[in-house]
Amino acid sequence: MMDMPTPGPAHTRMEALVGAWTGDEKIYPNPWDPRGGTAIGRVQNRMALDGFVLIHEYEQERKGKIALQGHAILRWDAGSDRYVLHWFDSMGMPPNEFHGDFDGDVLTLTSEDRQGWIRAVWDFGEPGRYSYLMEVSADGESWRPLMEGEYRKS
Repeated sequence: MMDMPTPGPAHTRMEALVGAWTGDEKIYPNPWDPRGGTAIGRVQNRMALDGFVLIHEYEQERKGKIALQGHAILRWDAGSDRYVLHWFDSMGMPPNEFHGDFDGDVLTLTSEDRQGWIRAVWDFGEPGRYSYLMEVSADGESWRPLMEGEYRKS
């Protein structure tokens, strides 16, 4: 009988995201939301599949109503030696696939699709809190903020 694989250090790093998080968000003016504004973000993250993936559930509340829902699966891809995040949301767009890695307490993942580039950055430098920044780019070199948030573990 073959020994089953076990999660390694890269999988353990994902545990920094585990838990229930709530945060204040700032949405910058963009093509989908020309005025921008503020929101409340709620995140539920849990490890699954014997510790090999992180399941991420997200909802954004604006003006007392749920404005956006998202679902993601984060995994370590040993073949490419990086993290891969598969993102699905209620905007009706095709799913995005992000790739990247940790640098210290900062996880940076980038996606390229037909609309350009998206970069997501989580900073876990302070226990029980994290900051999040989502940026967009037409060329992958010049970036502008789309959304940022400060989250607290509930």
